[in-house]
Amino acid sequence: MKPRSFILAPLAGVLSVVNGLTLDLQSQASVNSISSTIAYDMMTYYSGNQTGQVPGILPGPCASTACYYWWEAGAMFGSLINYWQYTGDDSYNSVVSQALQFQVGPDQNYNPPNQSKNMGVDDQAFWAFSVLDAAEANFPEAGGDAPSWVALAQAVFNFQKELWDDATCGGGMRWQVYSFNAGYNLKNTISNGGNFQLAARLAYYTGNQTYADWAVQMYDWMAGTPLFSTQNGHLYIWDNTDTDNNCSDVAHFAWTYNYGTMLMGAAYMYNYTGGNATWEARVEQILDGAYNLFFPSEYGGNIMSEFQCEPASNCNNDQSSFKAYLSRWMAVTAILVPSTYDSIMAKLSASAAAAAQQCTGGTNGRMCGRRWYASWDGTSGVGQQMQALSVIGATTINAAIAPKTASTGGTSKSDPNAGSDANTSPTTTPSAITTGDRAGAGVLTVLAIFLVIGGSIWMIV
Repeated sequence: MKPRSFILAPLAGVLSVVNGLTLDLQSQASVNSISSTIAYDMMTYYSGNQTGQVPGILPGPCASTACYYWWEAGAMFGSLINYWQYTGDDSYNSVVSQALQFQVGPDQNYNPPNQSKNMGVDDQAFWAFSVLDAAEANFPEAGGDAPSWVALAQAVFNFQKELWDDATCGGGMRWQVYSFNAGYNLKNTISNGGNFQLAARLAYYTGNQTYADWAVQMYDWMAGTPLFSTQNGHLYIWDNTDTDNNCSDVAHFAWTYNYGTMLMGAAYMYNYTGGNATWEARVEQILDGAYNLFFPSEYGGNIMSEFQCEPASNCNNDQSSFKAYLSRWMAVTAILVPSTYDSIMAKLSASAAAAAQQCTGGTNGRMCGRRWYASWDGTSGVGQQMQALSVIGATTINAAIAPKTASTGGTSKSDPNAGSDANTSPTTTPSAITTGDRAGAGVLTVLAIFLVIGGSIWMIV
């Protein structure tokens, strides 16, 4: 059931009440105040900065619905970088910096050993997106011997490029990094699209054509698979395809973050190429597909909906955060591709007002839910808060906070060889056997023999 009594009209100056506070989308002070409240409530789920806790980790392990996978924590810290950029509030900057550095693996590529059992290409990508957000916004560097923000993203790229798989489906990357992980047989949009966005943003920031060439290769491969299809004049970007069938079929699920990651990458490529017509057409095609699917006319045509799970109220914790990414990435697209600005801002403004009006739940009376077109739906969590925070903040995007590059004021230092010595195999190479090892083994062997003999005598007696 979709209650229509709570549908909001897409009006430019909509006011939304959040626990007695009024959100005025025409007032930066109002947006800052409401964003501050939502960010605070989101961070009540995080304890990684407390004594004895692990920085960068949300509640887990994921044996129940009350937990969050590693990737979503990385995305959350990115949303706080965006929050700082939109509002100027640096309250969480030290927590963000601590988390982004603590979760770096030994090869500086966001592949910490304790996450290998679940490591997906997309998981790494979201941490890379966050450090790219930091680089593009001149977020304060960690300093000391810590790698720069952009170097961390380059390390992820250098790791992932070794995962390109020509042996199946003519290319692309598998969802999971390691073959022992469930889902290794799949090649999905968010992993390949995430790598595409990563390459496009590195090309934009560094000016290095090598990254742009990789982005073109990845986009062309995806467009040539069943992940992309056109129906009734609209682009459909599906979720995953299976290497067991040589990528001949596709899972027909459409999610906001899949459209968002492809949109973001295409927008960066458009800007990097100086307004190339091919990339402009791709941006417009992806946007049209997103508008068609995620802004249904029954909610006024401008309010975002995760239609695959919201109506049935069965979104999981991952899916409850997806609209955050499309919101942020649409906003950046509006700046990088100016021809999209008006249509994008109309949808972000209406969605922001709708998101705010339903943040009335929980024990504090202001927690946000998933369904922006209705009253609070009884759900709450990191994803729900992040979604509302992101879409409200996105309405303030402007040219003054456009993503920086190394040539337009970006201060994060590039390291194209970052993490290049990383091993994509989880197997540890054994150390050479020494004389001491052999001596120790000999002693253990003698002891084992005596234990066997002694045990036999005891059993006979």
